Amino acid sequence: MDGEHSALSGVEREREKLPPIYHSSPPAGLGRGAKQPFPSLGTFISTLSQRRDGGGRGFAGGLTGTLTGIHGLRHGRELPPICSNVRQKQRLSIDTLPPEVKAPFPSDPIIPLRTKTTREFQEDMERAVQSGDWREVREFYLTTFDSFIEINAAFKREANGLFNTTEDSGVNAKFVSAVYDALLSTPQDIQKSVLKGIINSLLREWKGPRTKDDLRAYFILVQNPQYSSTSTYVIYAHLLRQIAALSEADHHFLVHWLKKLSARRFRQLVERLLQFISTRLFPAEPDDLPPLTKCSWWIPSATKVLSLFNAANSVSSPPIMPFTDFYNITLEHIDFMEEYRTWQSYGNSNRFSFCQFPFILSTVVKKAIIQKDSEQQMISQARQSLVSKVSRRQRVDMNLLFLNIKVRRAQLLSDSLDELMRKRCDLKKKLRVTFVGEAGLDMGGLTKEWFLLLVRQIFHTDYGMFTYMKDSRCHWFSSWKCDNYSEFQLVGTLMGLAVYNSIALDIHFPLYCYRKLLTPPTTPCDQNALVGMATATLDDLQQIMPELAHGLGELLSYEGNVEEDFYLTFQVFQEEMGVVRTYNLKPGGDKIPVTKQNRKEYVQLYADFLLNKSIYKQFAAFYHGFHSVCASDALMLLRPEEVEMLVCGSPELDMSALQKAAQYEGYSKTDSTVRCFWDVVLAFPLELQKKLLHFATGSDRVPVGGMADLNFKISKIEVPTDWLPISHTCFNQICLPPYRTRKELKHKLTIAISNAEGFGLE
Repeated sequence: MDGEHSALSGVEREREKLPPIYHSSPPAGLGRGAKQPFPSLGTFISTLSQRRDGGGRGFAGGLTGTLTGIHGLRHGRELPPICSNVRQKQRLSIDTLPPEVKAPFPSDPIIPLRTKTTREFQEDMERAVQSGDWREVREFYLTTFDSFIEINAAFKREANGLFNTTEDSGVNAKFVSAVYDALLSTPQDIQKSVLKGIINSLLREWKGPRTKDDLRAYFILVQNPQYSSTSTYVIYAHLLRQIAALSEADHHFLVHWLKKLSARRFRQLVERLLQFISTRLFPAEPDDLPPLTKCSWWIPSATKVLSLFNAANSVSSPPIMPFTDFYNITLEHIDFMEEYRTWQSYGNSNRFSFCQFPFILSTVVKKAIIQKDSEQQMISQARQSLVSKVSRRQRVDMNLLFLNIKVRRAQLLSDSLDELMRKRCDLKKKLRVTFVGEAGLDMGGLTKEWFLLLVRQIFHTDYGMFTYMKDSRCHWFSSWKCDNYSEFQLVGTLMGLAVYNSIALDIHFPLYCYRKLLTPPTTPCDQNALVGMATATLDDLQQIMPELAHGLGELLSYEGNVEEDFYLTFQVFQEEMGVVRTYNLKPGGDKIPVTKQNRKEYVQLYADFLLNKSIYKQFAAFYHGFHSVCASDALMLLRPEEVEMLVCGSPELDMSALQKAAQYEGYSKTDSTVRCFWDVVLAFPLELQKKLLHFATGSDRVPVGGMADLNFKISKIEVPTDWLPISHTCFNQICLPPYRTRKELKHKLTIAISNAEGFGLE
C-alpha cells in the first residue's frame, strides 16, 4: 500500500484495510489463475461469519469463489480484526461499522496476523519430504514473499509492533534461518515462486520515505540464499540497488541490525557480495549476464551494500570476521591506478571508484598504488632534472635516477642521517646503497643489510631512543627531551623507504603507533598543525603498558572511597634520564584530587599524556620522516593494521608457498637433503617456522606480496656435516651442508635457528 489518503468510497476504504490480494485460483487447485472481482465488504463479512459458525479454525481449502482471492484465507491463518469487536459479532454490515473504521487509514498498512512458528514450519517440511505433497509448504512460500507486508507478517515477532530501534530489528531470526535453510531443498517451482514474489515486491512504486517495516523486508530479503546463482543476479542487483539508495539514517539502522546476525550468516552474505562483484567483473560465461555497459550500476550498488557489512563488522567488538576477509582479490587484476586517478579527480562524488571503499582493496593493491604514485612523482622530478641538464648542455648522469646512499660501517648512523638529510629531495627515487671502501654493486643485498644494521643500532636499548616494553614485547618512544629530534625523523624515513623499496623491517611497534602515523593520513599544509595526536584510550595503553593499564582499570571499577584510598591528584611522575619529573595533567592538576566523579577524566588525560603529549616532538619528527617518503593520497586508503603490514610484513606464514617459490644453488629440489629440509620445516610448529624465517631473512614476517617476493634461496655449502646451517639475511639465503639423514638435518637446523641473534629485541 502506498499510504495515500485519497477519498475512497466506503467499500473501497474497507478493501484497503484487507491484506494484499493474490491472483485468485480455481477452487479445487493451488495454482494461480486470472484475477476475480473483489467481493464486497458485506459479502466478505457474511462469509466470514458463516465460516466461524461452522466451527472452522482457519480458512484454507474449504472456501471457494471470491474468497480464494484473499491470500490470508488460503493459508489457514486468521485475518487481523477489521475493527475491535468484529470477531464477537455474528453478522455485520457496512452501516453498523464503528466510525473509526470508516475514517482514513494511517499511512503504515496493517500487517496481517500470521501464526506459523519455526517448529510448525519444520514439521510441514518433514511431512512434505516424506509424503511428496508440497502444497502446504508451497502456499507458505508463495504468500510470504509476495510483498513487503507479507514478509513482515511472517517474520516480525509481533505483527504490528513498532520495533523502531537500532538495537532490535523485531525479526524472528530463528524463523528466517529455518525458512532460508530449507528453501534450496524445495522443488524448483517453489523456488521460482519465491523469486517471482521478490520481483513483484521490488517493482512496486514507492512514494515517500521507507518505513521500518520496509527496512525489515530488505534486511530479510538480502539473506536469501538463492542469490548465489548467476541466474538470479538480475534480481539480486535490483535488490542491492534499492538498499544502496536508502537514506543514511536507514543505512544506520541496517548496520546495527546486520551486526546481530550469526557469524555464519554474516560471513555467507559478505562472501556472496564479493562473489557477485568478482563475477560481474570477470564472468565465466559472459553471455550469462547482461552487457556491462547496460548494468554499470551493479558493482557500485553491491559495493555500497558491502560497505554496510563492513561498518557492522567495525562497530562489533570483537569484529565478526577479520577485516582482511573483506578484500576482493579479483581487484588485483583490474586497472587499479585508473580507479585511483578517478578517486583523486572526483573524490567521493557520484563517480564510482573502488578507492571510495578501500576496505575491499587488498594490501597488495594499496601497496602497488602507493609505490606507483611515488614512482610517478619520482619520474616527474627526474624528468625535470634531466630537462634542466640537457637545456644547459650538461652531461647527463644516470645516477640522477637513484637515491644513492654512501656510508661507512663505523659511522653508520651519523652517515645515514647526513646522507638522507642532504638528499631529502631524492627520497622517492630507487634506493641504492654503497659501503665506503667495499667493492660491489648493490643488487638488493646491500640495501637490505643497510636497513638491518640501522634497525639493530637504533633500537638497541643502550641508544636510548626507544624503550623496550618487556610485558608487551614492543618498543615505545623515550620521553627524554633534547634540542634535536632528527634521529627520530631518520627512523620515520627508514620506515617510508622500506615500504617504497619492498623491504620488511624487524620493527616491533604497537598498533597504536600506526594509528598515530595516519593522524592525519596526509601531511597538513600548515606546518604548525598538530600531527600524530590520535585519541588515546585505556585499550591503547593496554597494548604498550599492560600493567599500568590494568591498574587504571581497577581505579575505574573501584567501589570504595577513591579520593581517600588512592590519594591521587591530576599529576604524573615520569623518569627521564635518571631524573624524576612531575607534570600536571590539567592546569592546577597537583591541587585537584582524583574522585569517583572525575576518575574517568583522569584516566583519559593520563593515557593521552603518556601516548601523545609526553612524546609529541619525538613522534612529530618520526611522522614527518615517514611522510617525506610516503607522501601519497593513497595513505588515506589504509588502516593502521595495513600500514604495519607494509612496514613489517604479514604475520601469516605459508611454508608450502615458500617451498614452491624457493630457488636452489648447488642443489636441486629432488636432492635428498632438500627433500629432508622441507619435510622437517613443514612439520615444524609455527614458532620454529617463524624462527627459521627470521634466521634466513632477518624478519619473521612475510612481504605483502607473499612468500614469492622473498626470493628465498637454499644453497649448498661444501663443509663437514657436523657444521650448522649458515644464513645470509641480506640475500634471504640459507646454506646447508649435505646432511645425510632427516634426523641429523632437523637437529642441526633447530640448534641454528634457536640461537640466532634477533634485531632490536631482547
